[in-house]
Amino acid sequence: MKDKNFLDTVMEFEQQLESMQEQFRELKSVVAHTMEEHHALQLENHHLRARLDELHQAVPEVVADPVKLKKAVMDIGEGYDNLARLYHEGYHVCNVHFGSSRKGDDCLFCLSFLNKQN
Repeated sequence: MKDKNFLDTVMEFEQQLESMQEQFRELKSVVAHTMEEHHALQLENHHLRARLDELHQAVPEVVADPVKLKKAVMDIGEGYDNLARLYHEGYHVCNVHFGSSRKGDDCLFCLSFLNKQN
């Protein structure tokens, strides 16, 4: 009787290990996704800072003329904003699948294209 109890304990321990392995796989997947998102945000932040530096350098010559200022504000990022809006609405903006529905999945081509626009 004692051997059967021991065998049951070992089998229960094996099930617990399998459950923990599945939880660990899920955790690894979440960490990988978070790291990818973190990297994408770092790239976007870098591009935004570079663009901001460019704008700060261009501001003195544009501020002197109010017409140039209004035009510069409208020109900067208007097309990019439209593409980003389309992408967030669920459409491809890359040259590979332009205009087709993304069906909720991120597209590396689109993300690469949008990052180049920064």
